[in-house]
Amino acid sequence: MENPFRIIAVGMLGLILLAGLIIAVEQNDAGTDTPTVKAAVIVCKGMIDDGLYKSIRRRTQIALNAGAEYVIYEISTYGGLLQSADDIAKYFILEIGDKVHTVAYVTTEAISAGAMISVSCRDIIMRENTTIGDCAPIAIGTKLEGVEREKTESFTRAAFARAAEANGYPAALLKAMVTMQTKVYRIKNLQTGEGEFFEDQQLPDDPNKYDLDGKELIVDDDEILTLTAARAFEYGIARALVKDRAGALEYLKERDGVTFAGEPLVLETLWSEEMVRWLNSPAVMAILVMIALLGVYIEFNTPGLGLPGLVAVICFAIIIGSKYLIGLANWVEVALFVAGILLLLVEFFVLPGFGIAGIMGIICVLVGLFGMLIKNPPNRLPWPDSPANWDMFLDGLMGLSFGFVGFVVLAWILSKYLPKFQFFSGLILVPAVAKQGTEMEISMTAPPERQTIGVNTGDIGEVVSALRPTGKARFGDAIVDVVAEAEFLDKGTKVQIIEIHGNRVVVKAVKEQS
Repeated sequence: MENPFRIIAVGMLGLILLAGLIIAVEQNDAGTDTPTVKAAVIVCKGMIDDGLYKSIRRRTQIALNAGAEYVIYEISTYGGLLQSADDIAKYFILEIGDKVHTVAYVTTEAISAGAMISVSCRDIIMRENTTIGDCAPIAIGTKLEGVEREKTESFTRAAFARAAEANGYPAALLKAMVTMQTKVYRIKNLQTGEGEFFEDQQLPDDPNKYDLDGKELIVDDDEILTLTAARAFEYGIARALVKDRAGALEYLKERDGVTFAGEPLVLETLWSEEMVRWLNSPAVMAILVMIALLGVYIEFNTPGLGLPGLVAVICFAIIIGSKYLIGLANWVEVALFVAGILLLLVEFFVLPGFGIAGIMGIICVLVGLFGMLIKNPPNRLPWPDSPANWDMFLDGLMGLSFGFVGFVVLAWILSKYLPKFQFFSGLILVPAVAKQGTEMEISMTAPPERQTIGVNTGDIGEVVSALRPTGKARFGDAIVDVVAEAEFLDKGTKVQIIEIHGNRVVVKAVKEQS
């Protein structure tokens, strides 16, 4: 029979060894704990424009300040402005690429400019049954052909090539998203067992390294590449397919060996940012321009200052302010526009006739307004210098053109039909009707019975409210809105009508004869 003390000693030794093993395992686990990181989600949906670009920059900075190490951009867009997409793409790669791990999570579609900003992120994760691709440049209202198309496509191809190089996406497939006449094949690398993508002009010729006979045509030369989520994953553009945002976070957690600290910070666009983006859309801009011009037209065809002028001022303020907020309007262009408006006011209310001040005012307004259609610093002429800038300029020009056409149509309708309705007739001046000699019938402030009284060039009356330089003067029984000729006149001054031009009655002071 064995010694019981020996059995006890062996048992105790076993327990000690087991405890030591447990402690060692725990210490080893403690030494390999997965790091805990923060994540932020930035929602990017709708049209890609300068408003979205500035919003992305603002929200990304908030995420960085909060300590986020993963920034997930939720993409849902059919595209937008090429210049804005390129600005976002450069921001992802050149400015924050080494500060944070960027991820594009495609929730519905990433088409055209949406594909450009997606491939500019380090990773693309796609929700099941979504799409990505088709970034062939287009121009609204015109057809890109020949040199113009190639100029725009080369710019876009360079942006996709930059993304492929920075983030490891198949360059041939990204190029096929931009340009037709590009055949792309997938050929198996015999050494790695992986499929690689080649354009037809760059096919490998080493049969020992590549399965040349088994090459597979992926994109034909009459196609622009657009991929479903499953195809994008198969071809190595999407890193993973997931069902929702939680699935995207779980994939990153398992692949990178990290743990996310709580729920991610979700950053939506502000209502004010959405408002600015809405105001700068071509359709809304056309309406604002139309209303502003219509207000100016009505104001100059009615005596005094009233609601139409106020509406015009508000519309112009909205147009300029919205352009300034998204970086299209700089201080030089705003100053030119304001100076042009002031010159026009001087021309209409101070100087009789139409001369240098009016011409200079129109030039300043046009230069300022067209300058706001192009993103340029104050020290450079507002002229498109790249395909992306031309795209932005043409979109803005389209809004202005539609607005002007709408104004012309509505102004004609108002001048033709509105005076026939008594309730609205006070908004529009009826054109002057020639009488005998120099006599003309004009609209004026009349006695309570609203009768129309004729006045003549050469009639003498008396100022009833100080002319600074506009005001009122009495001619017989009528009180007429008048403009003094380049001078201020006090109440009681004798004046003579020297010109009747539309609704403008120009007067000058006359000395009383003793």
